[in-house]
Amino acid sequence: MKRIKEYKKLFKVEGAINLKELKTAYRGLVKEWHPDKFQDEEKKAEAEDVSTQIIDGYHFLVSIASETKEANLDAYKTTITEFQVSDWHHKSMLLEVTFTDGNTYEYFGVSKILFGKFVNAKSMNNFGKRNIFNSFLYRKSKKASVTA
Repeated sequence: MKRIKEYKKLFKVEGAINLKELKTAYRGLVKEWHPDKFQDEEKKAEAEDVSTQIIDGYHFLVSIASETKEANLDAYKTTITEFQVSDWHHKSMLLEVTFTDGNTYEYFGVSKILFGKFVNAKSMNNFGKRNIFNSFLYRKSKKASVTA
């Protein structure tokens, strides 16, 4: 949740994320902080760091925007209903779940207690569907890898 707040502050986003407004803010920040605009090496290095943060923040906010989630809802529902949980990690209120189709989703705000119940549930998939997958803010963090 801290990461979300930091990125929203960077892009001056309040409330729900509007992709059109986010893109406009992104373009403005990229122009302002492009490393090629700076002659001084110290400023150029700072601009590279800020540019990286801007790019990461933009992609992150796009991934949690309601428009993005709506566009990918069918694929998400297929993943959580037809595939099993194959791996999971929890660190400071962030639960990362990988499914057997290879997709990985991050769920924000999942407490350590709820994570413990998830891991110890008779069926992690059923517990996840009832208590996590449709209840917490999420984003797709890794796509399934395609094999030739």
